[in-house]
Amino acid sequence: MRRRGSDFSMLRWVALVLIILAFVLTVTQLVRYSRLRSNFPIGTVIAGVPVGGLSTQQAADRLVQAYGMPIELRYADARILMKPSSAGFQLDLAAMIAAADQQRTNQPFWQGFWNYLWNQQPTSSSTPLSARVDEKQLRAYLKNEIAARYDTPPTVSMPVPGSTAFSPGRPGTQLDIERAVLLVTDALRSPTRRTVNLTLGTVDPARPSFQNLQVMLEQVLSASGFDGAAEIYLLDLQNGQELRFAWDNGTVIPADIAFSADSTIKIPVMISVYRRTAEPTPASVVSAMQAMIERSDNDSTDALMRTLETNLGPLILTDDVKALGLQNTFIAGYFAIGSPLLQRFVTPANSRTDFSADPDVYNQTTPTEMGQLLGDIYQCSTTSGGTFAAVWPGEISSEECKAMLNYLFNNNIAVLLQAGVPETTRVGHKHGWAIDPIQGVMRSSGDVAIIYTPGGNYVLSVFMYHPVQLVFDPMNKLYADISRSVYNYYNLTGN
Repeated sequence: MRRRGSDFSMLRWVALVLIILAFVLTVTQLVRYSRLRSNFPIGTVIAGVPVGGLSTQQAADRLVQAYGMPIELRYADARILMKPSSAGFQLDLAAMIAAADQQRTNQPFWQGFWNYLWNQQPTSSSTPLSARVDEKQLRAYLKNEIAARYDTPPTVSMPVPGSTAFSPGRPGTQLDIERAVLLVTDALRSPTRRTVNLTLGTVDPARPSFQNLQVMLEQVLSASGFDGAAEIYLLDLQNGQELRFAWDNGTVIPADIAFSADSTIKIPVMISVYRRTAEPTPASVVSAMQAMIERSDNDSTDALMRTLETNLGPLILTDDVKALGLQNTFIAGYFAIGSPLLQRFVTPANSRTDFSADPDVYNQTTPTEMGQLLGDIYQCSTTSGGTFAAVWPGEISSEECKAMLNYLFNNNIAVLLQAGVPETTRVGHKHGWAIDPIQGVMRSSGDVAIIYTPGGNYVLSVFMYHPVQLVFDPMNKLYADISRSVYNYYNLTGN
């Protein structure tokens, strides 16, 4: 009996020891679980950064380290490190840690402990990034620190001395700041994608200034050996910019020389007749217009002026020109030989004492005024507005102006200004020259044109004078070289 009791006592001690061991093991595991529970569970991710097993402070430090790394900006071959603070980047650490901690503590303590004892890992959690970027500060940084240092301006095309060509300019680069703001913001909000390939735009070379073009035209005149006088007027039909200068045997002189208008005066004849002709235009007027502009027929010109008034048609036409604000353009008689001079006109241009191109008393103009008339026709044809609409509202329609341009397009002579542009270029122009009836030589000439090109449309008006004689071939080459220079200016091409 004593032996059986001794065995029972031994079992109690063994059981007691096991209970104590179980208690100690449980307490130990509980302590371990409590320690683990005070940190984030394995698999926890905050703002894309793994923070499992870390305390809240350690997690915060890791987030600051990950998001505090500089962003690498790549501008072509350049590499620039940008501190996040340069964009006013700020992490909302408190909000993210609190959100992650909330997910950690959502599971009851004893349920978590039970899962821990059975080696069941807690469900991993992910907390999104909470941060702000100061776009205004970032945009200023990109503009002042990146674009200002790394953008390259284009080089301007320049005239090639001694030619009608321009040297090609070099395109520049320009940072697309708005696109960069988006890309850099995305990089700042990522802990791993911290490199940004900046988007660059190409800046085309600027067209040379009109002053540079004038220098080229002066060089063209000088290189030609022309020892007479010439005046050039250029009107940019995109922006209304004008260039005008006169040249006398190597010296630049004031513009607005009075030249013999000759057949260029048929442009204002056409305008005045259309002003007074009801639509649709009668076939007889169309036929006379075609002959006047396309064949430069003088009889048709006189017939059209007589539709204004039988005897004083030229003076009525001159009144129309003055109504448009042009003071130096007039016609004082019909073209027919023996026609009387109806009136002597004194104008600012023919009153100059510093230079005279010996203009015809019957018809005169300046390159500027004749060019401006073509500019008025162009504006009327494209916008139904311009000077005609302001001075004569409702009297000249856009369709009538388009008809005027068609007559000018059909004046296809392939010389003078037309000879200096590619064959397929649309050129609407009227030329004119006069032959001295006694000596049989030409002393003055003019050509005024609207020229349509891929690089822009423009009016070019060129008049020349020589006190002895204008020889056609060298004169024609000079017109062509002047025209080619202007065409190349607008289209930046070679010879």
